Amino acid sequence: MTTVAHTVHTSPPSRLHAIVLCSQMPLFLGALIADIAYYRSYQIQWSNFASWLIAGALVFAGLALLFALVGLFRRRNPRPLTYFLLLLVTWVLGFINALEHAKDAWAVMPIGLALSLIVTLLAAAATWVGLAQPRTGEAR
Repeated sequence: MTTVAHTVHTSPPSRLHAIVLCSQMPLFLGALIADIAYYRSYQIQWSNFASWLIAGALVFAGLALLFALVGLFRRRNPRPLTYFLLLLVTWVLGFINALEHAKDAWAVMPIGLALSLIVTLLAAAATWVGLAQPRTGEAR
């Protein structure tokens, strides 16, 4: 019987890519927490905090999206299309969330909270897929 050795050649994301990718998650999460605080207290400053956190998260998500676009052509990641599409959907919905938060503070709820929750979950999924590495090994 013949045994075929199969190894997967991947390299982890570069340090800058990993930093940019991981930086979006706490900012989107902070925006979600600020939206929850605004929903419970109706203190307008929480809506302002969420707006700024979303803007910062969009900067980092956009940079991660550029890295993912380059990764599509370099084929370093075994799941480049899934990762790119997750980041793209995260960025687009995050941008829509930023536009929603640009409204008057009283008009932000409840759609702003729902969008923040969805975008935070998408950012977590994109971070998970972007940092996940397949196991290398041999077939036995």
